Amino acid sequence: MDLLGSILNSMDKPPSVNEEQKKLIKRQKEMAEKLKNKQKEELMRFRKYVEERIGRFAKDDRPHIEFQALDKVHRAVIHEVAEFGGFIAMSFGCEDVDRYSVVYKKENAPTEDEIAARRNRDGWNEEIAKEYAERRKQQRELEYEQKRLARSSAQNSNNATSKQSNPAPITEAEIKPTFNYKDKYAHLIGQEAALEAARKTETNQSYGFVPSKNKKDVRSIEQTLADIQAKKRLKLQQQQQEQQQRQQEEEQQQNTQNPETQKADSAKNSSLASQPPTSSSTSSSTSY
Repeated sequence: MDLLGSILNSMDKPPSVNEEQKKLIKRQKEMAEKLKNKQKEELMRFRKYVEERIGRFAKDDRPHIEFQALDKVHRAVIHEVAEFGGFIAMSFGCEDVDRYSVVYKKENAPTEDEIAARRNRDGWNEEIAKEYAERRKQQRELEYEQKRLARSSAQNSNNATSKQSNPAPITEAEIKPTFNYKDKYAHLIGQEAALEAARKTETNQSYGFVPSKNKKDVRSIEQTLADIQAKKRLKLQQQQQEQQQRQQEEEQQQNTQNPETQKADSAKNSSLASQPPTSSSTSSSTSY
């Protein structure tokens, strides 16, 4: 608290307002409030004026009524009252210059010509309506003529393409070659070349060592998979047979070596049996 108090004391105090300044501020607020209330009263009077005029317009036979050029706020009031009463309100002209509002009855909605004329700042009356109707008629005729020309040009182009694709038949009298091509190629085809003399070309049935017919695999996927598995099984069987053969060969080699060892063992045993007994054995036998 001491630090905060010291900081606040070191700061400058706000400037004091004297009585004259207070009175001036109060007077300005009162004037702004009066101006605001005056604008509200003016808008309320204008709204009543618009409601009365549109009410009279609803009872008579006029197709539309025009208001003078007004600002955006007053035009918004006109549009709000017209829409609430079931009418059509539209504004024309340039903003902040001569933009005005027009209210129409729904059964007498504005035409395209009237909207275009008012947007072009030409106004709207019977003479202008006739002028715009004539313009619209000329525009339609021009568009129709352009479409007709486009269709005719497209038809002509189609006819030209059809003639090019299907030309008229040419008679034999019109064909007059300047020279006989056989004279130019006489050294190749002879003077009496005909269809019988031409050699019929055929495609080679085999390329390399394998005929071309065998190079095309017409088997299905299931059949090819089954063939692959069969090849694998056959390969395994061949490997097993080879292993068995090798084992049999090893056993035969061992059997051929065993008789020689047996003969050597029997020879050793016979030599031992033929030797005479030792002295120890004789002495033991005579003692008894």
